[in-house]
Amino acid sequence: MSELLNRRLALLGERANLSLLEQCLHGIERECLRVTDEGRLAQTPHPEELGSALTNEQITTDYSESLLEFITPALPDPADTLASLDSIHRFAYSKLGNEYLWSPSMPCPLPAEEDIPIAYYGTSNIGQLKYVYRKGLALRYGKTMQCIAGIHYNFSLPEKLWPLLKEAEGFVGTDRDFQSSSYIALIRNFRRYSWLLMYLFGASPALDAGFLRGRSHQLEQLDPQTLYLPYATSLRMSDLGYQSNAQAGLTPCYNDLNSYTDSLRKAVATPYAPYVEVGTHQDGEWVQLNTNILQIENEYYSNIRPKRVTYTGERPIQALMARGIQYVEVRCLDINPFLPMGIDLAESRFLDAFLLYCALNDSPLLTSTSCGNATSNFLSVVKEGRRPGLQLQRDGQPVDLKEWAGELLEKIAPLAAMLDQSHGGDAHSKALDAQMAKVQDPSLTPSAQVLAAMAEHKESFAQFSLRQSQAHAEFFRSEPLAPEEQAKFEERARSSLAEQAELEQNEVGDFDVFVGAYQASILAISN
Repeated sequence: MSELLNRRLALLGERANLSLLEQCLHGIERECLRVTDEGRLAQTPHPEELGSALTNEQITTDYSESLLEFITPALPDPADTLASLDSIHRFAYSKLGNEYLWSPSMPCPLPAEEDIPIAYYGTSNIGQLKYVYRKGLALRYGKTMQCIAGIHYNFSLPEKLWPLLKEAEGFVGTDRDFQSSSYIALIRNFRRYSWLLMYLFGASPALDAGFLRGRSHQLEQLDPQTLYLPYATSLRMSDLGYQSNAQAGLTPCYNDLNSYTDSLRKAVATPYAPYVEVGTHQDGEWVQLNTNILQIENEYYSNIRPKRVTYTGERPIQALMARGIQYVEVRCLDINPFLPMGIDLAESRFLDAFLLYCALNDSPLLTSTSCGNATSNFLSVVKEGRRPGLQLQRDGQPVDLKEWAGELLEKIAPLAAMLDQSHGGDAHSKALDAQMAKVQDPSLTPSAQVLAAMAEHKESFAQFSLRQSQAHAEFFRSEPLAPEEQAKFEERARSSLAEQAELEQNEVGDFDVFVGAYQASILAISN
C-alpha cells in the first residue's frame, strides 16, 4: 500500500476523525424506458400524473419523451438513498397504467428513427432550450443511441475532510484548490481502475438486433433477434460503431481543474465543419443550439464527471470555475436487469470503498501513454472482460485481468474495513467479498448471468428483458406506497405542473435572444 494512503488511513482512523466517513453523500439517477405490454417503446407523452418533466426534481425525462429519469436526493446513508429510489419507482408504477419500465440498459426493440419521440418541456425559454438541445443530439448522433439507459452514481466526501488532509500534508493554496485537486486526483485514479467496475457490474453483453439499424459491427448473432459478444461485460459502454468524430479529438485532461474546464470551454465555442454545414435552423426551425463541437458542456460523453450544484441560470462550467468541485458523478454503470431498481445496497457499498480508494491513494498525473492505456483497458473489458486469460496493460507491461483485479480488491479492503469501523457492522467488507467471488468465478458476474438466463429460458434479449420488466413491475405494484407518502408525491407532481405553467405565463424575451445570451455566457469566461 502506498505511503500516502497509509498516512491518510491512519489520520482518518483516529477516534476524532472516524465519524467523518459517515458524512459522505450519495445520490442516484436511474434512467429507464417506458415500454408497452408487448415490450415496444411507449409512444405516449410523459404521464402528466408524474408531474412536469421540467420542474419535478425527482422524476424527469432524459433524451426521449419515453426515457424516464428518477433522481434521489443526496443522502449520507446509501440505504436511505436506495429507499428514496424505491419510493420513486413505486409512485411511478401507480401512474403508468399498462406500461412497464424496461429492466436493462440496452433499449427495447425501437421504432424507426423518426418515430422515437424527443423529450418536450413546454414553451418556456429554458424548456425550449432543452428541446432544441435534444434535436441537436438527434442530428449529431442519431436518436437510437440516445435511448440507452444507465445509472449515475453521485458521490462526495465530507467537506470537513479536506481541510484536515490539507493541513496534514502541508498543501500550499486555498481549501477550495485542495478540494478540487483532490477530486481531480480521484478522477484520474477512476480512469485507471474503472475497467474493474465494468467487469464486476457490466450487465449488457447482448442487445436487440434492430438496434444497429443495419450498420456494420463486430457482434455475433445469438439468435435471429439478438446480437452479443460471448465474453462482453458492457456493450453499452463499448464503441458499438458509435463514433463521435467531433468528440474524437476532445479528451479533457484530468491533470487539473483548469485544463479540464478549458478543454470543455473551447469545445463549446469551437465550430465543427459538418455541423456548420447543417446550420442552426432548417425551414425557420431551430435544429441545434449552435454549430460547435459541443452545444453545451453536458454533451461531452465521459465515464465520470466533476460536478458542483449550479445556481439558477448558471452553467456547469461556470459553477466549477467559480466554486470548485463538490462531488463526482460516476456515469459508466449499467442497469442490472435482475434488480428491481437496477442497483442494490451491496453495489453501492462497494462503490463507496472503491471511490474512497481512488480519492485517498496516490494519483500521479496521466501521461498520454497512461491515458491511452486506461482507455484501451476499459474497452478490452467491456468487450471481452470474461475471456479467460485476458491481458490488460499496467505500467507498460501486460498483466492478467484476474491477477490485477484480485490485487486491487486487496488494496481496497482496508478502505471497506474503515467504512465498516465508521458505520458499525461489516456490510462494506461483505460487499467486497462478493466482488472477490466474481473475480474468482466469472459466471457470477451480471453479464454472464444475463446470457445464462437467456439460454436457460431459450429467450431473445427482448423476451428476457420484458420478462424481467414484468417481474419488477409486480414487485413494485404488489406493495404500494403508504397513503401519506403517495400523497406527498402527488402534491409534488401537481406543484411542478403549476410551476411550469407559471414559468410559461411569465416568460419575457424572445427565445433567439435567450439562446444568444446562453451562448455568450460561455464565451464571456473563455477570454
